[in-house]
Amino acid sequence: MREGKGKQGARAQETRRRIIEAAGALFVEHGYGATKLQEIADRAGVAIQTIYFVFRNKPSLLKALVDEAIAGDDDPVPTMDRPWFAEVTSARTASPALAALVAATRATLERVAAVSEMVRAATATNPEIRELWPDQADPRYTVISTAAESLIKKPGARPSVSAEDAADIIYAVLSPELFLVLTRDRAWPPAKWEQWAYDTLASQLLGG
Repeated sequence: MREGKGKQGARAQETRRRIIEAAGALFVEHGYGATKLQEIADRAGVAIQTIYFVFRNKPSLLKALVDEAIAGDDDPVPTMDRPWFAEVTSARTASPALAALVAATRATLERVAAVSEMVRAATATNPEIRELWPDQADPRYTVISTAAESLIKKPGARPSVSAEDAADIIYAVLSPELFLVLTRDRAWPPAKWEQWAYDTLASQLLGG
């Protein structure tokens, strides 16, 4: 009985993954408003009733897509409790802390940058999307400002840069918008973007 429940759970997770993957591709390709749930069901190979059962409605499906794109999985672990963030804050000096932050951001942006652009466009014409993320502090800035505060206290950080200025600089350089400009519009490989982002930030934030 226990083994059967395990297989059933695995099938449910696989179904959820296929739906989110199909939704992400279609939302980015055609836009949130133009994409029908039936199209998502067809691409995922499921009945449309399955989407309603798992996600209830289209906005809830979008929120699940965004949350999992940011995290990289469906585990309910806050960003600042994840191993990569601990690597940033526990690094003994500023340079490896910055390298860890840039590397983790690259992995996140490869998943979420195009999705973020789609959500911004969809929010303008779909009021129900605004209700998914009520007005609150920008979670991306909250993570970056916490990382910046840790980084500037480490040996190797430039002492003349304040935590607030460091957070603003990191927030700008590691933005989804700039990532898309370089990796999509200018066809940079993500590895080239990562090196450029590190070098750019290092020139601003490192060097005693």
